[in-house]
Amino acid sequence: AVGSCRRRRLAPLNEDNGRFLLLAALIAAYLSAGATVFSALESPSEAAAQLRWNRTLHNFSRIFNISLPELRAFLRSYEAAMAAGIRVDALRPRWDFPGAFYFVGTVVSTIGFGMTTPATVAGKVFLIVYGLFGCAGTILFFNLFLERIISLLAFIMKACYERQLRRSGLLPPNFRRGPAVSGVGSLVGWKPSVYHVMVILGIFAIALSCCASAMYTAVEGWNYIDSLYYCFVTFSTIGFGDLVSNQNAVYQHQGLYRFGNFMFILMGVCCIYSLFNVISIVIKQILNWVLKKFECRCCPKCHKSSTRLSRRNAITPGARLRRHNVAMDADGQYDSDTEGRRLSGEMISMRELTASSRVSLAILQKQLSETANGYPRNVCINTKQNGFSAGVGALAIMNNRLAETSDSR
Repeated sequence: AVGSCRRRRLAPLNEDNGRFLLLAALIAAYLSAGATVFSALESPSEAAAQLRWNRTLHNFSRIFNISLPELRAFLRSYEAAMAAGIRVDALRPRWDFPGAFYFVGTVVSTIGFGMTTPATVAGKVFLIVYGLFGCAGTILFFNLFLERIISLLAFIMKACYERQLRRSGLLPPNFRRGPAVSGVGSLVGWKPSVYHVMVILGIFAIALSCCASAMYTAVEGWNYIDSLYYCFVTFSTIGFGDLVSNQNAVYQHQGLYRFGNFMFILMGVCCIYSLFNVISIVIKQILNWVLKKFECRCCPKCHKSSTRLSRRNAITPGARLRRHNVAMDADGQYDSDTEGRRLSGEMISMRELTASSRVSLAILQKQLSETANGYPRNVCINTKQNGFSAGVGALAIMNNRLAETSDSR
């Protein structure tokens, strides 16, 4: 059992790789399920529409005595005109300053409706350079927005939590919090639950989408379901382009509508981006729970056998070397009391053992005291820090701000 567990521990499939492979398998299954559902829902409608179009095309060719090749050539020219932004009804100019500003907004936010595209070679080359820095800067803006919205929610939830403790008598009335500024220092002592943050962001996203949908229904003339669909596709930066707002030539209160459209899209993208990152943390916790269910059954036996071996006081050089290998396989690192032992076969020093226990107890009491009083905690004193030790991007922000992930790191 020890040998099989050792081989499992030495395998390259560690927890991070296992989580990655499990998520890849789940995404593949999710994509397959989605493709099956959408194929079953949309394929009959597509076939019926194609049949109606063929019938209409043949009837038009027969009634007006136009050959099918000439009619198809005309329709191809019409499709090219549509791709260039030309419509039968009067539309707003695509490349005046407001139209170009709308275009670059959809580029840097990665929405990419596709209703406006550069036609010149110089425009396409400039778009590559412009999008490279613009998309990077916008992603940074989204991450900073995520950090501040989580800080704001944490401050509000912490104030409510302390008020609840005061009402219940668990907190003295003269207790004062640290400086109430947005930053890590005011959030280390108490961190909000990822589930509470997810619910709050979800409610805010739904309310924002409902308000924006009401505006689009009144101004654009869409039905409410189409407006909700447009809000999700836009706010999530999917950007199909089948529905695009602010494309008519003239609107009532046009300036006010353009400002409202810009603000709804900006706030909606930021909010949905934050919500997606919180949901990703919940998905990661589910993956961790699934991985724990697939842990090796023999590991408790291995831990018991290694524990029994570590309780022996007489240590021979050969047995000490074998125990050293087993401990490395079971724990992956040295314990604090085994690092100072020599391979000479002498008895374990009870003085060193007592001192190590006292130090561990003191560190534990210090961490508990600092946690209760809201002071910063030192997670690991001997941990080697580097530029990526705390994670990168939105996931690192969530790990530093929310309770469930910080305890599991």
